Amino acid sequence: MTSADPTPLLPRAVVVLLAMAGAVIVLGGLLASAWLVAPLFLAMVIVIASSPVASWLRQHRVPSWLATTILILLVYAIIIALVAVLVVSIAQLAALLPTYAGRANSLLTEVLSQLARFGVTTTQVKSILSGLNIGSVIGYVGSLLTTATSIGSNVVFVLSLLFFVSLETSTVDARRIAIAVDRPLIAEAVAGFLRDTRRYLVVNTICGLAVAALDTIALMVLGIPLPWLWGVVAFLTNYIPNIGPFLGIVPPALLALLSGGWQLMVIVIAVYLVINFVVQTVIQPRVVGDTIGLSPIVTFLSFVLWGWILGPIGAILAVPMTLLVKALFVDVDPKAGWAHALLTSEQDLPKKS
Repeated sequence: MTSADPTPLLPRAVVVLLAMAGAVIVLGGLLASAWLVAPLFLAMVIVIASSPVASWLRQHRVPSWLATTILILLVYAIIIALVAVLVVSIAQLAALLPTYAGRANSLLTEVLSQLARFGVTTTQVKSILSGLNIGSVIGYVGSLLTTATSIGSNVVFVLSLLFFVSLETSTVDARRIAIAVDRPLIAEAVAGFLRDTRRYLVVNTICGLAVAALDTIALMVLGIPLPWLWGVVAFLTNYIPNIGPFLGIVPPALLALLSGGWQLMVIVIAVYLVINFVVQTVIQPRVVGDTIGLSPIVTFLSFVLWGWILGPIGAILAVPMTLLVKALFVDVDPKAGWAHALLTSEQDLPKKS
């Protein structure tokens, strides 16, 4: 076979199978090393989102070492404050839930007695009652509190990673220019990943803060316990594609049921739907879709995949992870236009003539 022969060395089916096998091996490696990859990527995304602050300081003649120090301290303060709010709020929730034990059990008894009128036997009702009680919920919250209080070591690990990753922010532009000399497509793909990730995080953060503030105010007006905790939960779940808004509804709705009955629960759900559905499901996906160029089905599948591989951090950072994979394996290859067409949003597809 001569060098001018365009025939591939291997059949296309074999190439596809080898690529799929390689992908399985890589995903398996990521799954086994999720304890390291997840916090490392979290640290990288945080630095990507906050690096414009250091760049702005350098442009205004602030020494590079001082700009990096300010960036690190700013990120540390935000993370520590967020973790503190979560730990304190979960501790308050663990202390609050036992006061609703009687109310929860009476509600379960009432519901199951109504089911008995539709053919559910007394034995079945007792079996269900034995498995559904507020004690199991309290035990779960207690374990959650233990996890939250032991998260300190993980936070220290993430903060350590942030320190070392942040030290490299001053050399990113120089490294990208050096790469562009030899591999311009790689430099362009990396620049696109950084740009799209920042845009995605900015849009999600703004929308998340707006939704969290509105949810917190509404819950305070309605008298739902721990409104600040549910506001933080709404903010964090805002980063989870597609189903995040609905995950944030469940805890305050259940507390509304326990504290004020089903009428208050319906009101809470309605308020959340008005706020969360309009902002996060109607407005935000269109803005984010125009910003990052990923189709809705790709964002949902990315949530499923990265949530399975990297856990909760993977679910929250599913879109940036997908953008990184797209940059490394699609944007750098001029022949991967077909893959770009499968991944991109409707707005970025070629218009029909």
